Amino acid sequence: QVHLVESGGGSVQPGGSLRLSCAASGLTFSIYAMGWFRQAPGKEREFVAGINSYGMTTYYDGSVKGRFAISRDNTKNAVYLQMNSLKPEDTAVYYCAARASRTVLPSSGQYPYWGQGTQVTVSS
Repeated sequence: QVHLVESGGGSVQPGGSLRLSCAASGLTFSIYAMGWFRQAPGKEREFVAGINSYGMTTYYDGSVKGRFAISRDNTKNAVYLQMNSLKPEDTAVYYCAARASRTVLPSSGQYPYWGQGTQVTVSS
């Protein structure tokens, strides 16, 4: 059974940083592409960043490019999202997701496995 558990969320002032982690179990992690999505109140879940199974290729939504960085450690079955220069509009529940493919897709429907989410609040 696949389990994804996010951690690292919290409250931060604008301009601050947070690092999200996602621990995966129950899957051969190294053959799964991983994605981070977020959902703000009243909005649809949206793609934030993704990384292919090898960790060699990353993808970002334009709203976070240059501020966020996704990485993974296949020896620890973990994926990370470093978030810098946070803005109030980054406030959302952040989810990690896995798909049994080497390639990233930005559509949430392409990911069958999801974590429970972690809240990120950016406010002064």
